[in-house]
Amino acid sequence: MRLLTVNTGRPKAASCTDAPAGVTGIDKRPADGPVRVADPGPKGTGGSGLAGDSVCDLRHHGGSDQAVYAFAREELDAWERELGRPLANGAFGENLTTGGVDVSGARIGERWRIGAGLVLEVTSGRIPCRTFAGHLGVERWVKRFTQAAAPGAYLRVIEPGEIRAGDPVEIVSRPDHDVTVRMEFLATTTRRDLLPELLAAGHALHPEALRAALKYAGKSAVDS
Repeated sequence: MRLLTVNTGRPKAASCTDAPAGVTGIDKRPADGPVRVADPGPKGTGGSGLAGDSVCDLRHHGGSDQAVYAFAREELDAWERELGRPLANGAFGENLTTGGVDVSGARIGERWRIGAGLVLEVTSGRIPCRTFAGHLGVERWVKRFTQAAAPGAYLRVIEPGEIRAGDPVEIVSRPDHDVTVRMEFLATTTRRDLLPELLAAGHALHPEALRAALKYAGKSAVDS
């Protein structure tokens, strides 16, 4: 398992974004050298965890629980075949393009060490938005991406560090529950009945997913 590229993006004007300034950082390209990764701070004020990377709409993106976004090269390859066009590393706006890592199958709370020092923890899947669809220019993209249920993973920074292309990715701890990124994504999007099962992941969950699971579980208990 290894890190193929570390991808960063700078603000660019785009008609497909709802960001207040009309710019987006989704167009990410592989960095030439090492990139420092650290906790960016709470959502709403903190952006990307990667130095030199931009998050332009702090209302919906970035912050400690979405500090880093990872996507598997294997999934990009599958989308290349389906869409009939090449997709470079970073094409989905991911910070980390990995090889040999089952990103969407990772468990919530699973921890990865990348390189010598960086430790990340899996928090949730990526929910597709209008900016993502506009960036790719694919018709009905939000629906297609959702149906595929291979969203890639957001991660929080446990131990900061510097990483670069080619670094090994090691799973240093894995919870004993069965709540994967894919399950969390389905529960948050098309399978709301799965929300109570997310509670097994506890506070490792992205706080928004945890609140939704608690709310649904409470409603279900009342209904029953």
